[in-house]
Amino acid sequence: MLTLSQQFANLFSHFTLEFMLQAALNTLSLSAVGCSFGLITGFLIACLRQTRHVAFLPLRLLAILCVELLRRIPFLVTLFLVFFICQGFGYSWSFYLIALISVCLIASAYMAEIFRTGFESVPKTQIEAAQTLNFSYRQIVLYVLVPQAWKVVIPPAFSFMVSFIKDTALASQLGVIELTFSAKILISRGYSEFLIYGVVLLIYFAMSWPLSLLGQWLERRLSAPGVATHNAQTAITRPLSSLTPP
Repeated sequence: MLTLSQQFANLFSHFTLEFMLQAALNTLSLSAVGCSFGLITGFLIACLRQTRHVAFLPLRLLAILCVELLRRIPFLVTLFLVFFICQGFGYSWSFYLIALISVCLIASAYMAEIFRTGFESVPKTQIEAAQTLNFSYRQIVLYVLVPQAWKVVIPPAFSFMVSFIKDTALASQLGVIELTFSAKILISRGYSEFLIYGVVLLIYFAMSWPLSLLGQWLERRLSAPGVATHNAQTAITRPLSSLTPP
């Protein structure tokens, strides 16, 4: 059995270091792609749920069903459901791609709910006033809802993204070589649990801490005095100026 200092020296050998860096990149890519896809898709789903046009009723009901279902199913169950569905349709996709699809679905559902909460925080009177001025739905979203909803959306969105980095560790149950799975492999090769999980802890911290700081900075920025008033004024004056005849 090697001493802790010898294990620490071997940990930074070319093979072991490359193995852990590749696992960290898998974790980072799962989190980054999942959160990015979730931001875009969640925003679109929230916009769809806000519209009351009859033509969008089937899509709106489907979106509500998918969001509520995915938010109440554990991530591990979603992971295996996607895996067995792909197997059932004869798709021989890699475990990484299946995990990527799963994290995108989960992130979309949670981000859609966060955006919905932010949109509903905007006073109904402002939406009704915009409708009275014959604003299109796109103008209402861009000039009324979004400028004022961001201060409500930012804190829970970044909190979810930070926790989502840790939740991707469940992809190891499917065989994806990410940080947690790489730790298990290295421990099985004789490394100390204390050493390996200590290094993994530092890598997770290095990935999540800057994101947390960015979220805190944006939250302070949006909570600064005058920002809410400026957003409200922008929400009204910008569309009006675009509608004013030359």
